[in-house]
Amino acid sequence: MAEALEAARKAGAAGEVPVGAVVVRGGAVIARAGNAMRAEGAVAHAELRAISDAIRVTGGPWLEGCTLYVTLEPCAMCAGAIVLARLDRVVFGAWDDKAGMAGSLGDLLRHPGLNHSPQVLAGVGATESAALLRAFFATRR
Repeated sequence: MAEALEAARKAGAAGEVPVGAVVVRGGAVIARAGNAMRAEGAVAHAELRAISDAIRVTGGPWLEGCTLYVTLEPCAMCAGAIVLARLDRVVFGAWDDKAGMAGSLGDLLRHPGLNHSPQVLAGVGATESAALLRAFFATRR
């Protein structure tokens, strides 16, 4: 989670919403990314960027045996990508009451009708993750 938080800080310093994500396989970070929506468009969420990079690194198409660490609860778009990429586990920091799809607004990650359900661990690094987001949005209001 420390590396995901660092990616979030870098994204925030670049004027992006400070969310970071890393993909780990066998104890090694194989991909890391921060949000890049302002620079790259609406689908450049940290999770999607990290998942795409990890698939390139592993030769894909799936990320079985991998864990995604992300500083904010994934949204519907990212939760869908997590399920489709078949990540084994998702560890996230701050809850997202407005768009979170790992238990807040809904729970796509553990939906019984889907073909894959990763393990989910919530609240890891939540205090620091939420503080980054609060500080970022305080300067925008």
